[in-house]
Amino acid sequence: MKAAVVEEAGRLPVYADFAEPVAGPAEVVVQVTASALSQLARGRAAGAHYSATGEYPFVAGVDGVGRLEDGQRVYFLLPRAPFGAMAQRTVVSDGQWAPLPDELDDVMAAVLANPGMSSWAALTERARLSPGETVLINGATGTAGRLAVKIARHLGAARVIATGRNLAVLQTLDADATVPLSQDEDAIEAILRAHFADGVDVVLDYLWGASARSILATAAKAGPAGVPIRFVQIGAAAGPEIALPAAVLRSSAIEMKGSGLGSVGLPRLMAAIDGVFRAASVAGLTLDYDAVPLAEVSSQWATEGRRVVFLPD
Repeated sequence: MKAAVVEEAGRLPVYADFAEPVAGPAEVVVQVTASALSQLARGRAAGAHYSATGEYPFVAGVDGVGRLEDGQRVYFLLPRAPFGAMAQRTVVSDGQWAPLPDELDDVMAAVLANPGMSSWAALTERARLSPGETVLINGATGTAGRLAVKIARHLGAARVIATGRNLAVLQTLDADATVPLSQDEDAIEAILRAHFADGVDVVLDYLWGASARSILATAAKAGPAGVPIRFVQIGAAAGPEIALPAAVLRSSAIEMKGSGLGSVGLPRLMAAIDGVFRAASVAGLTLDYDAVPLAEVSSQWATEGRRVVFLPD
């Protein structure tokens, strides 16, 4: 079969032949119809993501949509290595695939699954969001962040605050307040102080880096004493590390958690993705995308600023 094959770390996937998957006990073979390019897929292919196995060659792609032998449409997550989602066929363990709602087409399901799951799982599994709470989304102008604004609202947030550098996108979000990250640190923290003084219950952080440090430091200074603020770390688009003064944690009731592979079990991740799919229509969860043939994987792999979905032949 044809697949996007990663031959070694640091090399782009190539469109090439790969062995046919054969289902073992408690597994199914999926005829793939769509697989979206995500940061997780890129990170694992490069060997840079913490969940990468480091074994080559393998097929790129962590999730997708396809059909079982009986024609049932399904979403699948984390095929058995060395198989991946960006192939004509793949093999997946039971419990890591689920039927798709009739109203959601294959390509949109593939586009929404990974970025939508990131905030759904963070809010429901890690932050335990309660209706009426206030959510601050750090990095709301990215693909996942834009969905996070809508998902937080759908899950009951009474107030949503969004940060981001892309001012044009920031102004289009359905947020109650925005914090442009293009300003200097003092200006950003001045705006944040007012929000934390009014009360912020949950922070979803897609950026880490300087903005996350400013949020944590400001929350410790301006947040009501003794009132927990659940800070959930999801992505590190602005950098992998921060220098955080120890006093930030000692002087506040901030609860820091991560959300992702490992911190949320696979059954709960699948439940989060199912929640995204079932909410897609009522919550208006959509993303723009470019659908391209899988044969173009090498030329499309480094694409930024738009969602790419690969369609196997």
